[in-house]
Amino acid sequence: MYSFEPNEEQQMLVGAVGKYAENDLRSAAHEAEESRELPKKLISKGWELGLLQASTPEAYGGFGERSAVTSALAVEEMACGDLAGALAVMTPSLFATPILLAGSEEQKQAYLPKIIEGEWQPYTAALIEYAFDFDPNELRTTAKLSGADYVLSGEKAFVPFAKDAQAMIVYANLDGQTQGFIIPTNTSGLSIADEREKLMGINALSLYRVKLDNVTVPASSRLGGASGHNFELLLASMRIASASAAVGVSKASLEYSMNYAKEREAFGVKIAQKQAIAFMLAEMATEIEAIRLLVWEAAWMLDNGKEDAFKQAYLAFTGAVDMAMMVTDRGVQILGGHGYIREHPVEMYLRNGRGFAMLTGLAIV
Repeated sequence: MYSFEPNEEQQMLVGAVGKYAENDLRSAAHEAEESRELPKKLISKGWELGLLQASTPEAYGGFGERSAVTSALAVEEMACGDLAGALAVMTPSLFATPILLAGSEEQKQAYLPKIIEGEWQPYTAALIEYAFDFDPNELRTTAKLSGADYVLSGEKAFVPFAKDAQAMIVYANLDGQTQGFIIPTNTSGLSIADEREKLMGINALSLYRVKLDNVTVPASSRLGGASGHNFELLLASMRIASASAAVGVSKASLEYSMNYAKEREAFGVKIAQKQAIAFMLAEMATEIEAIRLLVWEAAWMLDNGKEDAFKQAYLAFTGAVDMAMMVTDRGVQILGGHGYIREHPVEMYLRNGRGFAMLTGLAIV
């Protein structure tokens, strides 16, 4: 049986992340969204909290052991400050965590220490594709064995910091299975769009389109080595991370709209006393709590090697997608006309919340 009470170490971590999220990320979120740029100092400060380092063993430059539960707690707090900022801080995890979970010993020794021990560096990963029926388990990007090498072809979308990245993990369809390949960004045949993606939300996050035209890499570049890896494990970790972030964004929307409702008067009374508003706030809070418990359970099952962890991660993710859409939409409704004004963050929470249906692959725990 698992406990829902974070231990002392987890509480300290969540407290530190929470302060950074509120004092730094949230205060910079509006300007970053409007300018489409996150200050490098802001990202570096988040990196210095050591979330990835605390999940990496000493043998690879870190100072702790991986815990999906601890990471889920931290992701929620950080996303509550600002989703774009949180995803930016966690971008190196897209590269390092899959190597830690599924890489060969040679890959771990080659990449993890220089990422973990150094300053924030834009190592990244490419999973999402341009397809209305995108399925991480049925990718259109292909990898084919050619002698001692693999040849990759396809197109990827929404790759964080691809323009500045030294290397990325590209996920491709290899004989019907999704597999990752470690590819330096200067590899022949790999091209990155000059212009950033223009999206409805998370505009402060640098996202790029990446094309692979017969990109040839050695067999040793396959994540996990010759035998490959279990993509289900990585996908479950991605879904838990996305669900945790959705809880964080939803919590931010609830807190802001609740405080607004307690202060805003209409016809001589605070609107929080209006039954319709009170019921909306109660439903928002209920849904957040329900999904949070689903996320924690999925993370705990993943940490303990439970067979149903993959199913639970999927349930948490799909539930979080609907919950985030409902909660952030209600946040805008509660503010009325003010909810549609960009000076209030609820409209940004709504735009960001709408993106969770396609954000799998932008975070991993």
